[in-house]
Amino acid sequence: MSDVLAEIPHAVLFDLDGTLLDTAPDLAAALNQARVNYGLSEMPLEEIRPLVSHGSYALTSLGCPAPADSDRAEEFRQYLLRHYAENVAVKTILFEGMDVVLATLERNDIPWGIVTNKPGHLTRPLLNQMGLHDRAAVVISGDTIEEKKPHPAPLILAAKCLGIASNNCMYIGDAERDVIAGNAAGMRTVVATYGYIPADEEPMNWGADGVIGHPLEVTNWLALQ
Repeated sequence: MSDVLAEIPHAVLFDLDGTLLDTAPDLAAALNQARVNYGLSEMPLEEIRPLVSHGSYALTSLGCPAPADSDRAEEFRQYLLRHYAENVAVKTILFEGMDVVLATLERNDIPWGIVTNKPGHLTRPLLNQMGLHDRAAVVISGDTIEEKKPHPAPLILAAKCLGIASNNCMYIGDAERDVIAGNAAGMRTVVATYGYIPADEEPMNWGADGVIGHPLEVTNWLALQ
């Protein structure tokens, strides 16, 4: 993709974990609390961080030695989720520069929203505590409808809620499923490499329209002031 888009999108949609917000510290704390509760040692954040975008099952597979389909693994996952729900925004922050991006979009009357696989009972309190829920023009959580990314339906619904055609929207995410969903919805897609992408994955091969290494590249791209 060129440094500046020929046509500015009518709306910008973000994935949540690893794209809009750095939620890794709080999710890692929840995982480590679960490990301590089950008599296991804590794991370093650097080892947990790459899997944060992949949800509680991936974190459980990483942190719980029991088989993934076992009762113990599910008990571990539920403990992790309870602890996280009670501490959802303790150390979570906007990624550096994202505050400027959101303010710039708002100043230029470009609505922005969130499409995440994170369930609503975690998404809503997180966004409320971060002061973002009422600023977002639309929020589609992982259980808003039956389908989740990589299915395009959540993104198509977000565009419909905004009253904007999907092909006039841009979607930014840090996982291949974000690109798959965005492309299938007809949106322009962008990979946020500053997010939680594991070292063995190759985002340049995901078929996105572009890649950014810092949130501020969004405003550079859109040529917004």
